[in-house]
Amino acid sequence: MGISFNAASLLNGNSIDVNAVVSEIQSAQSGQLTAWKGDVTNLQTQATALTSINTDLSNLASAVAGLSNGALTAVTASSSESAIVTATAQTGATAANYTVVVSVLATTGTLYTASLANANTSILPTGQTTGDLNLQIGGAGGTAADIPITAGSNDTLTKLAASIDSLSATNKWGITASVVTDASGARLAIYSQSTGSAGALATNTNTTNLTFEPPVGGTNAVITINGIPYASTTNTVTGAIPDVTLTLTSADSATPVEISVGPDTNQITNSINNFVTEYNTVVSDLNTQFTVNAATNQEGPVGSDSALRILQSSLLADITYATTDPTSVSSGLTNLAALGIDLNNDGTLTVNQVATDTHPSFSDVLAKNPGAVLNFFQNSDATGFADNLTTALTNLTDPSTGVLKEDLASNQSQQTDLGTEITNFQTQLAAQTTQLDQVFDTVNATLEEYPFLLDEVTQELASISSSSTTPTTSTNTAPATGESTSGSGSTSGS
Repeated sequence: MGISFNAASLLNGNSIDVNAVVSEIQSAQSGQLTAWKGDVTNLQTQATALTSINTDLSNLASAVAGLSNGALTAVTASSSESAIVTATAQTGATAANYTVVVSVLATTGTLYTASLANANTSILPTGQTTGDLNLQIGGAGGTAADIPITAGSNDTLTKLAASIDSLSATNKWGITASVVTDASGARLAIYSQSTGSAGALATNTNTTNLTFEPPVGGTNAVITINGIPYASTTNTVTGAIPDVTLTLTSADSATPVEISVGPDTNQITNSINNFVTEYNTVVSDLNTQFTVNAATNQEGPVGSDSALRILQSSLLADITYATTDPTSVSSGLTNLAALGIDLNNDGTLTVNQVATDTHPSFSDVLAKNPGAVLNFFQNSDATGFADNLTTALTNLTDPSTGVLKEDLASNQSQQTDLGTEITNFQTQLAAQTTQLDQVFDTVNATLEEYPFLLDEVTQELASISSSSTTPTTSTNTAPATGESTSGSGSTSGS
């Protein structure tokens, strides 16, 4: 529809609504801008969908990596009496059962003196200004720690304890000292920081008034494993069972403890469930794009993208992969269905929890033959299910050649081009707006002057009309009878 004005109103000096007129002029041109913005919105929606699916693929790749590395080789160790000993298995531990008997725990060495009246009394013999205390740390082959004692410097229990701590820190003796005060008085106590024979303490020389009680502790842990004796300087025992660490917490020679080492079925099951969850997420996202909306009769934002069909076909081929590895064939575990992981009609997977006549449960299969389950997913020939799927996902998610990367790059390029078009067009519209504002501002100024110009013209025309209709005044008068009009004199008729 064209732009029209009320002439009568404008001739009365009313101005034009410049903003409204300019907006109406530009509205037809702005239709293209609206279309472009709509295209950008659609591209952004498509990019979001593609990016989400691509992220899901990366998450699936990470989950599959868990099936092709250490997750399925995880082992665990359990103890029948954790109050006596606990066990931790590392990757590589062999499934087996062990009987452990803990007879003695490893202990730190301790030396302490008989009581003195107080901690601030000199420990030097009367009349002596110096003395010496020499300790043996770690048994006969250990370290001799010499502690010179000087009157006024370190000749009281309090000062001697501080002196021992200082010398130990400097010489790395691995001992500490303190003063113990109770109802009987004050005593010096010296503790080793190491357990077992390495922490055994004894006195070599003592020229003070201190009397040391017999040493306590500094013994090795003593255990038997399947009847074989084993000694340890600490209560953390490594090496006694390959790739298994035992932690001794109490000694009870009358209670054998059963240690069981085997596959960590919880960790393996979690890895399988994680893989199935991530796979189902990808498939569900694809199904959403391919499903026709009953209200709009349209697929998802990228449902028509051929790359998604390629991705769907690739995943279906990978998930139905059957390994030909001889070990897997001999065990009957050549595909997911044989492990109790079923393919549903919509392409998703389900881990069977309850075995039926036609569908085994995954937990049963894992419990009966964990080695065969591991071999199905990964084997020395790299032909396992996880090996094959890892290769496929690596190609699908490749940063340069991934199945969705080209579409995402094209989408971003189109958004960039449209953004440039929109910016340029908006710049043109802004310039046109400025120009039209100037034109109609000038028109408004002219229209506002029109009533005044019309009034001036009206007054001028009125003045001209008045001059043309008024009679002209003459100085001549009509002559009287007998008078001549040619002069003022008179003549006689006689």
